[in-house]
Amino acid sequence: METKPSLYLIPTPIGNLADITLRALDTLKKVDTILAEDTRTSGFLLKHYQISKPLQSFHIFNEHKTLAGLIQRMQQGEVMALISDAGTPGISDPGFLLVREVLRAGLQVDCLPGATALIPALIKSGFPTDRFVFEGFLPHKKGRQTLLKKLAEEERTIVLYESPHRLIKTLEQVKEFFGETRPVSVSRELTKLHEETFTGSVIEVLTHFLKKEVKGELVVVIHGKEE
Repeated sequence: METKPSLYLIPTPIGNLADITLRALDTLKKVDTILAEDTRTSGFLLKHYQISKPLQSFHIFNEHKTLAGLIQRMQQGEVMALISDAGTPGISDPGFLLVREVLRAGLQVDCLPGATALIPALIKSGFPTDRFVFEGFLPHKKGRQTLLKKLAEEERTIVLYESPHRLIKTLEQVKEFFGETRPVSVSRELTKLHEETFTGSVIEVLTHFLKKEVKGELVVVIHGKEE
């Protein structure tokens, strides 16, 4: 007899609410509890689709405190879903910690396919997609320059996540460590009304974003070093 999952990882829209799958909606309606990065953000999504389920916060500030209790509840038969504010849970968020502990407890995990920001941004860049490396968010301080120096030698396409107030700093450092002519593509507000992707040399991209107020979460795609 096949064991049913105790935890479902359910991708949520990264901007456009229509980008959630029918299977995701059906699963959210069937689970006992929904774990969310931000219950206010997720509450809006659930209300939009008329889903009424117990909602509990699970984020980077409380994951270690709540893990044992969540595992115990799953062992007693409770079925949970984990969602993030936007995109696939476990990518650049603490979801992987929960997945690891659920598997260690001998329970089953199921991950539904769905929205994520990195793949559309990578494809829209026009850079090679057959081989790429995803680095998530760069370290804010310790190890940042060391990592950038290492990535400057990377021949695969590089994908980063970045926040609006750090974009200019990141582009300036790419210019410094990768060279002024390195091709870069920045996508912001993906799937939303003001979606934008700007591609060019790092100098051109930096100049473009220095002229405007940057809003929304960003994906930075950097062409790999030519052999």
